[in-house]
Amino acid sequence: MSDPMPDPTFAARLTELAAVRGDEPAVTVADISVTFRELERRANRLARHLLDLGVATDDFVTIAEPNSVECVVASFACWKIGATPQPVSARLPRLELDALVDLADPAIVIGAELDGRPCLPVGFQPPVELGDEPLDPTAVAAAWKAPTSGGSTGRPKLIVSGDPSVYHAGLIGLGATIGAEAGETTIMPGPLYHNGPFIWTYLSLLAGAHVEILPRFDAEATLAAIERNRAKAIYLVPTMMQRIWKLPEDDRLAHDVSSLQVAFHLAEPCPPWLKEAWIDWLGPEVIWELYGGTEGQSFTVLNGQEWLDHRGSVGRAITGEIGIRDTDGAPLPPGEVGDVWLRSTDRDTPTYRYVGAEAEALDDGWECLGDMGWMDADGYLYLADRRKDMILVGGANIYPAEVEAALNAHPSIASAAVIALPDEERGNTVHAIIEADPETTDLDELKAFLGERLVSYKLPRTFEFVDEPVRDDAGKVRRGALRDERT
Repeated sequence: MSDPMPDPTFAARLTELAAVRGDEPAVTVADISVTFRELERRANRLARHLLDLGVATDDFVTIAEPNSVECVVASFACWKIGATPQPVSARLPRLELDALVDLADPAIVIGAELDGRPCLPVGFQPPVELGDEPLDPTAVAAAWKAPTSGGSTGRPKLIVSGDPSVYHAGLIGLGATIGAEAGETTIMPGPLYHNGPFIWTYLSLLAGAHVEILPRFDAEATLAAIERNRAKAIYLVPTMMQRIWKLPEDDRLAHDVSSLQVAFHLAEPCPPWLKEAWIDWLGPEVIWELYGGTEGQSFTVLNGQEWLDHRGSVGRAITGEIGIRDTDGAPLPPGEVGDVWLRSTDRDTPTYRYVGAEAEALDDGWECLGDMGWMDADGYLYLADRRKDMILVGGANIYPAEVEAALNAHPSIASAAVIALPDEERGNTVHAIIEADPETTDLDELKAFLGERLVSYKLPRTFEFVDEPVRDDAGKVRRGALRDERT
């Protein structure tokens, strides 16, 4: 019996797709679309240029391109030569970008110009004379991605994947779970420098799916992209879901989204009212949720029907283990809130490694990412909030996510963040930062609205109106930075 064929590298997989699905669209961004054959050729040409510049196997390549075809080409060019793409936001302030680049120490930075480092400008096109024929199909990076995290603490870190750039069964299975299927379309309205959008985009492409990427999230443009492509799958975060839901109903319903079979949301807590609204709209079999860290020790998945049966849950672990422990590290019984701990159980190698940080870990492999929550008797996980964001007011624990969910249910509020401000008498006071028009938002009516949804000690004592989103396109909010700006 002959040996089984080895799993293809990402480099070989793209070459295969170029041969099999060559003239089919691979990536569309705004009015620019490239086929799988064009993506292969452009990645090969840029890969040769990176080799000429000295990029070697397992080097980090920092990619600061905005959502664009060039961003996708850059990642595949890295995999073509066995390098690791290290995506960062194209909108990072210079000091934060410098700190991340110093930490990663990449062989080159694509999409930015920094003193003292090899760089390629945003939108760079390599010389055509380099050639676009395939490179070594066995080239493989030990880590297929190295996204960043920790900016809200002021201490950036890299989370370097423990998986190589090999299209193995685990990644194929995850791609199938998220709805990635050859010949179908996935809609990506999120920023590619975040881990979720990065995974959804590239696993969809490796499966042979077409991905339409929005340059930036826009609620109505997202619905239009679903309708235009008859899309099967979409990646969302609750901030996006809320903005779509709060479109005028005639505008929202004007788009045919009946093609959707898989709508996954993750990255931030989803208010129950919003989840129910989407389940009623698209059906419980379409709405899916995933919880887990970029570190990948364990993650949960559940669909809308499971959620209705376990309202408020993010699901049960489908890889690894999840447990709840108190501040001393002792396991807690079902129903008690504590720190969420995760452990990988189905592999012999680590799922990740940090650069610039140390894991909060126990000797037996359990690790904590800073989330708090509880589990029911059936093993379903329910999240409370981030430990560092919990507000202590007069001895009572208040979880900002719960207050934010109540605020976001108000029709006048586009987005909200809740933070603690110092208070001499009670230690802290709850302060709400809301994206809303102060001329049309009746503060007394808003307080009454919240009073119907929150116990009195959780109610914000002060309100601040802003005219910009308090969460980014990935649904992330930097509460620490918001606090620092106001104290």
